[in-house]
Amino acid sequence: MSGSENNTEPINLSLYNVESNDPASELIDRSGIDPSELAHISELMASLGRLRDAEQQLTDASQRYMKLGRSDMRALHYLIVAQHSGVVVTPSAIATHLGISTASTTKLLDRLEAGGHITRSQHPTDRRALAIAVTPETREAAMQTVGRLHAKRFIAAAKLNTEERDAVMRFLDHMTELITLRNEAWAKEAEE
Repeated sequence: MSGSENNTEPINLSLYNVESNDPASELIDRSGIDPSELAHISELMASLGRLRDAEQQLTDASQRYMKLGRSDMRALHYLIVAQHSGVVVTPSAIATHLGISTASTTKLLDRLEAGGHITRSQHPTDRRALAIAVTPETREAAMQTVGRLHAKRFIAAAKLNTEERDAVMRFLDHMTELITLRNEAWAKEAEE
């Protein structure tokens, strides 16, 4: 290994530091921000990075455990929540939720049914439609693995008081608003 490959720890520690990511202030004008505030903001960004990394590791592990892909897992989650809510799910509802075509939905449902994860039956009120349900075995496996870990987010939220939760929600909603894609040319080019 070369010397530059050995010394990756300082890079890992500064991945979310604004000064490391934007040293010339090309993206963010920091001229009026106190250095201690910049450091604190960087700590917050690092916390978000750790959360995103932990969620990605959980997602990857659950997909490996269930032997399913991202869309498969999203569909099963949707089906579990619908079942808990007493809602009958149709293939078109799954397609809408996942943002995929009816052909892709059919392939996804075929795959999930072949793996023993879902059942298809006649819709109880619409004879033209199918009802899709998660199998008890898959529901239980999902609940006892990824569901159990995701539920721990509630514990963290419950430790905050109302004002703190409101501040976190405002921050997360504002950040979501700012980073939501809005017809960026570079993102459209990547799709094509």
